[in-house]
Amino acid sequence: MTKTEEKRLERERRQAERLEAEKQRMQQMFSYEREHPEAAFICGIDEAGRGPLAGPVVAAAVILPKDCPILYLNDSKKLSEKKREELYEVIREGAVSVGVGFASPERIDEINILNATYEAMREAIAQLSPQPELCLNDAVTIPGVAIPQIPIIKGDAKSASIAAASIIAKVTRDHYMLEMDERYPEYGFAKHKAYGTAAHIEALKKYGPCPIHRRSFIGNFT
Repeated sequence: MTKTEEKRLERERRQAERLEAEKQRMQQMFSYEREHPEAAFICGIDEAGRGPLAGPVVAAAVILPKDCPILYLNDSKKLSEKKREELYEVIREGAVSVGVGFASPERIDEINILNATYEAMREAIAQLSPQPELCLNDAVTIPGVAIPQIPIIKGDAKSASIAAASIIAKVTRDHYMLEMDERYPEYGFAKHKAYGTAAHIEALKKYGPCPIHRRSFIGNFT
């Protein structure tokens, strides 16, 4: 066997090991879902955008199939932008149902970020068809939802369904902020997605707020 063949075989062996390790990790990521075989449809729920100074908070609800083959689902913050974009398409194509809810900056200012997040989550659930029999939530219990709920601390890193919702919410919001960057280029939304970076705060002080800034979040910067 030549050195080149040896290297190729070793590379293929390592790839196979990594793939098997990922399959085992995903088996663990479905452990919460497997605990409830009585529920035909289980949705994961998560949000993106509670902390930024501008733009909406976005919630997503995702029902994955029982025999879901999707790999690499994880907390969206642990994934590269490229991987999130890839998985966004895979989830959209492979999920039983996906719902997305928005709460505008005006609504956030009106009822506060927590209640606005709950509102967006209820909207996301309402869009699902079929409706879920159980909701797995990232850390919260959503008021005003009749469906049984299980809050899971750091759920986006423990439940495949919540991880899928985390990715959908994050990518949806990022896409929106890219559109807003074209409308309000002076703030740099494409780079920081409206989080309170030094560059964003400097732009706020220089230009003042734009229509999508959360007035209740920017009092110290204007």
